[in-house]
Amino acid sequence: MPQTIEALLADQGAQAVLAYLNARVPHRYTGIYKIRSDLVTSLYLHDKQGELIPENIAVVPFEASICPFVLRDGWFRTDDSSVDERFASHPGRDYTISYHGVPLLNPSGAVAGTLCHFNFTAVPLPDDEFELLHQAALSLQVKLADVLG
Repeated sequence: MPQTIEALLADQGAQAVLAYLNARVPHRYTGIYKIRSDLVTSLYLHDKQGELIPENIAVVPFEASICPFVLRDGWFRTDDSSVDERFASHPGRDYTISYHGVPLLNPSGAVAGTLCHFNFTAVPLPDDEFELLHQAALSLQVKLADVLG
């Protein structure tokens, strides 16, 4: 599958990779977010329902996002944040219910963003799909190095 991601990325770009990843999972959204000081901004976002992306998920305050967990742990998974103790006092606890994300590194090796699947209801992500997300992140961070820099 990494070959598929590489081919899609080369031929059609990051948005096509997100559509491919999203088609494989039950999550509504798959996105690439850039961390910018106190904000997390969507660079690319695929909505399974094809709707316009609401502003409240296009730009998110850093502390209300899941990015602090990804920065702390190097990845983050929760099928249901409403019952996840790690979210006990998190401002997004009842909003982003399912989140599975991995870091995107800039050329100097610092976390500059995330690649994630997320949903507003509880949905699981199989381990093999989480591993594919990791593999896709490695390809995407190279392709997006100038944007993540």
